[in-house]
Amino acid sequence: MKRNMMMSLLLATTLVAGAQTKNGGISPEMLQQIKQQNTPTASDRALRNALAANAIDNLAKNQQNAGALDTYFSVETKKQSITDQQSSGRCWMFSGLNVLRANFAKRTDSLTVSYSQDYLFFWDQLEKANLMLQGVIDTGKKPIDDQRVQFFFHYPLNDGGTFCGVADLAEKYGLVPTEVQPETYSADNTSKMSNIIKSKLREFGLQLRKMVAEGKKAKDIEKRKTQMLGEVYHMLAITLGEPVKEFTYAFKNKDGKALTPAKKYTPKTFYEETVGGELNGSFIMVMNDPRREYYKTYEVEYDRHVYDGHNWKYLNLPMQDIEQLAIASLKNGRKMYSSYDVGQQLDRKRGYCDTENFDYASLFNTTFNMNKAERISTFDSGSTHAMTLTAVDLDAEGNPLKWKVENSWGSSWGQQGCLIMTARWFREYMFRLVVDKKYVSEKLLKDFEQKPVMVMPEDPLFLLDE
Repeated sequence: MKRNMMMSLLLATTLVAGAQTKNGGISPEMLQQIKQQNTPTASDRALRNALAANAIDNLAKNQQNAGALDTYFSVETKKQSITDQQSSGRCWMFSGLNVLRANFAKRTDSLTVSYSQDYLFFWDQLEKANLMLQGVIDTGKKPIDDQRVQFFFHYPLNDGGTFCGVADLAEKYGLVPTEVQPETYSADNTSKMSNIIKSKLREFGLQLRKMVAEGKKAKDIEKRKTQMLGEVYHMLAITLGEPVKEFTYAFKNKDGKALTPAKKYTPKTFYEETVGGELNGSFIMVMNDPRREYYKTYEVEYDRHVYDGHNWKYLNLPMQDIEQLAIASLKNGRKMYSSYDVGQQLDRKRGYCDTENFDYASLFNTTFNMNKAERISTFDSGSTHAMTLTAVDLDAEGNPLKWKVENSWGSSWGQQGCLIMTARWFREYMFRLVVDKKYVSEKLLKDFEQKPVMVMPEDPLFLLDE
C-alpha cells in the first residue's frame, strides 16, 4: 500500500516538474494537465451549442439590466443635429467641431453653423505629414531601430487625434461651412488614402535620412522636404478636394431660414466671426489616469497635429473632480469634448453604457477583476473614442446618476444618435475632458500651469481618439 502511494506521488511530481518544455512551450504532459481541468459538463455542452450559432453578447446580456431606459436629465444643453464620421477615425474632429458650433449657437441664440470636417481634415493630414518628415530629419543621425525613429516610421500618418489638434488647426487655417466644402468618399472612408500616403511618407523618410547621413546642408534638406510635401498636397487634393480659399455665406436659423445677408469670407475671417478669439489658452484638458499622481500636469511628447503646435498637455485628476468640472460647464449650457473606452459594456442597440450590461464572467465561469489602473497598464483599456458631453442627471445631493453624449455615428444609432452612460460606467471608462477655464478653480488652474512631466506617446493610455 505504501509502495503504491509513493509511486503515485513520484509520478505526479514528475508530471508537474516535466510539464512544460525547457523553453517554456506546451509539452504533451502539460497539455494533458490542461485538458484534465476542462472536463465538459452538461452546461458547457449546452453553452457550446448556443455559442456556435449566436454572438457572445447575445448570450452574455444581463436581462435584469435590459429594461426601459430612463431618458430624463436634470441638466441638459440644447440639442443639435447629429453628425456621422462614417468609416473614418475622425471622432476627435467631429466632437471638437460639435463643441465649437454649440458655442456659436449659444452665443447668437438664433443662428446655427455646421463646420466642414473635410476642410480641416485636409490640413490635418498635410500637417501630420510634415510632422513625420521633420521628425525623421530631427532624428536622422540616430539608428533606424531607435525607439523615436521607429515611432515616426510606424505612425507616419493617422486620422485620429485630440482637441488640441482642432485648436491648432482651426487657429492656423480657419474654418468653413459644410455646404462650402462637403465630405468626399475618401474623407468618409480614410483607410485606403491613408495607407497610400503612409507608404509614400516612409519612402520619403528614407530619402531624408540618407541626406542627413551624407551631411547635406539644412537648406537642401528643407527644399527636398518641401517638394515631398508638394506631392502629399497633390494626393490630398485629388482625394479630399483642394481647400476652399474664399466663399460667400449667409447664416441661417435651425429651420434653414437665412437671417443675415450673404457675405464674403475667407476661412480665417469665418473662424474669427464664428469662434472669436484664440482657442489655445482658453481651455484645459483634464484626464483620469489612476496609475499616475493626481494634481500633476503631464505632456505627451510628439503627440500633436502640427509640428510647431501644442503637444497634448493634461492635468491628472480624480474622477470626482472631473465630474464637478463637467457639471459646472453643463449647468451653464456648455457642451464639452470628452473621450472614453466606448466599446466596454456597450449595448449598441439601446445606446447604453453600464458596467452590468453583459455578464461575461458567468458565461465563461471565471472572473474579471482588474481595476482601472491595471486595465490601462496592460493595454486592456484606454481612450478609444471622443464624443460630445451634453447632459447629466443629478440626485437630490447633486451627485451624478447618469450622463449623455452626442456621438458621431449618425442619428439612427442608439438614442437618436446619442449615448447614455451610468455614473458607475463613466467612472471606469471615461478618460479625457476639455473644459473652458472659466469653470476651473484657481487651484486647479495653478496645478495645470506647473512644469509638466514628459511622457512618451507609446504609453498605453495615449492612443489617439478615433
